[in-house]
Amino acid sequence: MPELPEVETTLRAISSFSGKKILSSKVNNPNLRWKVNKNFDSIIRNIQIKNIHRRAKYIIFSFKEFYLLLHLGMSGTIRIANKSSNYFKKHDHVELVFKDQKIIYNDPRRFGSMHIIKDLDSHFLLSNLGPEPLSKKFNSKYLNHLCSSSKTSIKSFIMNQKNVVGVGNIYASESLFMAKISPLRPASSLKLDECKALVKSIKAILRNAINAGGTTLKDFYSADGNAGYFKVRLKVYDRESKKCKRCDALINKIIQNQRATYYCNKCQS
Repeated sequence: MPELPEVETTLRAISSFSGKKILSSKVNNPNLRWKVNKNFDSIIRNIQIKNIHRRAKYIIFSFKEFYLLLHLGMSGTIRIANKSSNYFKKHDHVELVFKDQKIIYNDPRRFGSMHIIKDLDSHFLLSNLGPEPLSKKFNSKYLNHLCSSSKTSIKSFIMNQKNVVGVGNIYASESLFMAKISPLRPASSLKLDECKALVKSIKAILRNAINAGGTTLKDFYSADGNAGYFKVRLKVYDRESKKCKRCDALINKIIQNQRATYYCNKCQS
């Protein structure tokens, strides 16, 4: 599943379309997680994009009077093609056509979505989101305050989008390893200095992943065609029974909330 670094990488790859006009669009299959608006093309055509930005794992195209909200879902990707290209890939669901190029949304599992909305703050997908992990609002005092009343595991806590957005499964395991905190600990057990270490680790891990282009596990590619390569730097994720790169103990794998968790039982406490 594309996580925040992958979405940020995709955003950067299509940022040059900011200020350009969408001449037309084509919906090959409207049946995504939620159906694409039946009047999608008539609404979107001949409209100039003011800017393109990200909120959590959502890519937002801003127009004068509305927004186009895109979520990549479990398997969604965006690619850039020449306008004249007739190359069609299976699961190419939506195309945004510009003067010389087009943006194509592909999603084999169809868990992604495209919404045309009027207001960002009140939309049900955005209204309850926590702060961005790379923002100043996400700091040790904020995290410590929220953790103090939570009995859930710290890994589940930082993956909850209401607490902080964009810390997906891979990066949660990696961040907790860097901070030397066990993913099994109750969030309320963390002290302020541990929250400080965890915040610092989350920011560092996400920045490193963004700079590296994301994490390729199966088939993630950025819109410019480049594969992410952060996986080569992973310390614990997907390294079950391999030696810890910090203490030589073997990496453990457990299941938490139906998601795989990787950690070192010796140097994460």
